Amino acid sequence: MKTKDDFLSKITQTDEKLSSKTNYTQQVNFIKTFMKMITKKIKKGQLLIAEPSIISDLSFNRAVILLADHNKEGTVGFILNKPLKFTIKDLLPQIEANFKIYNGGPVEQDNLYFIHNIPNLIPNSIEISNGIFWGGDFEATKALINDGTITKKNIRFFLGYTGWDSKQLENEMDANSWILTKNSYENKILGKASVHFWKERILELGGDYLIWSNAPENPILN
Repeated sequence: MKTKDDFLSKITQTDEKLSSKTNYTQQVNFIKTFMKMITKKIKKGQLLIAEPSIISDLSFNRAVILLADHNKEGTVGFILNKPLKFTIKDLLPQIEANFKIYNGGPVEQDNLYFIHNIPNLIPNSIEISNGIFWGGDFEATKALINDGTITKKNIRFFLGYTGWDSKQLENEMDANSWILTKNSYENKILGKASVHFWKERILELGGDYLIWSNAPENPILN
């Protein structure tokens, strides 16, 4: 099995041999393939960034997704940057808070889900990674929101989730639909993610992605 050092050595050798415009393109494609190979291992807690080419899918166009679980049976995630036009109080009047509800994805949109960073306050929650937790005792959660202990920086609510069957996400990544990245914000991402989050992440990637940072959300309508 080839190691990362083997690929890096190959890149160096290729750089010395290739000089024409055609060969330069081949070199760039080789490096992109190499980078996909070393970053493709999917783990819960990572972020999926929609490729700019996804413009016809309203659910996933410019989506940034937190992967909440990944195993041999499939993958589950929540879209972080698609706020809906109502709040938790609109859905549950007994909760005295105006926390936004987000579109978590196209699966089971009749169900409410939440992630948070306060497992010490919400019993029975499941750790995703980096201090981010999924679910827990909802009655305790409601009480803590109502008394002001939990703020919008601690918790995020979603209607629905995003799901993939076994190997489906890997196949979509091979088709260049998604970019897999580390969640460098860790549990502070609950206060960070916004409608501009996709653009910020694309700017961080740089290179060919920069041209998309100021493009309209749907270039066809421009």
